[in-house]
Amino acid sequence: MKKVLIAIALGGLTIGCGGKEKKEEEKEGFEMSRTKAEDKKEAVSEGVPVDMDNDGVGPYGDITFPDEIDSEMAAAGEAKFNAICTACHMAEQRMIGPALKGVYDRRSPAWVMNMIANPDGMLKEDPIAKALLKEYNNAIMLNQNLSEEDTRAVAEYLRTL
Repeated sequence: MKKVLIAIALGGLTIGCGGKEKKEEEKEGFEMSRTKAEDKKEAVSEGVPVDMDNDGVGPYGDITFPDEIDSEMAAAGEAKFNAICTACHMAEQRMIGPALKGVYDRRSPAWVMNMIANPDGMLKEDPIAKALLKEYNNAIMLNQNLSEEDTRAVAEYLRTL
């Protein structure tokens, strides 16, 4: 009886570990690729069109920055940005919100400052803000209630990116 059980067990192992058929079946199954996100080189710019003529909705209009960046103001803006914006924004990578490097190549300074200071009004009335909201899965930019000085400092910091 023991010999019969041993023969059955060995037969089962031989069949279970067997040959080419199993490898062919594995090829038909689903395959997973494990590549790092940085290997994919995610696009920085969003699919929303560039519009430099739109100043947005809010207190700022027809803003022109000086040619030279105010490094002290930019440092204050960087500190504010790191405290309240980095949960949703990075310089070169899309997150919950758009990547902000080169934002002034896509949007006017007034539009950017209005979005920083008045995201509620912008998301209700501005066509670009509405398009960005749709593109970013309806993730609403929260109003941080920044002062005019803080808004300008963050805008200055964005010029350094």
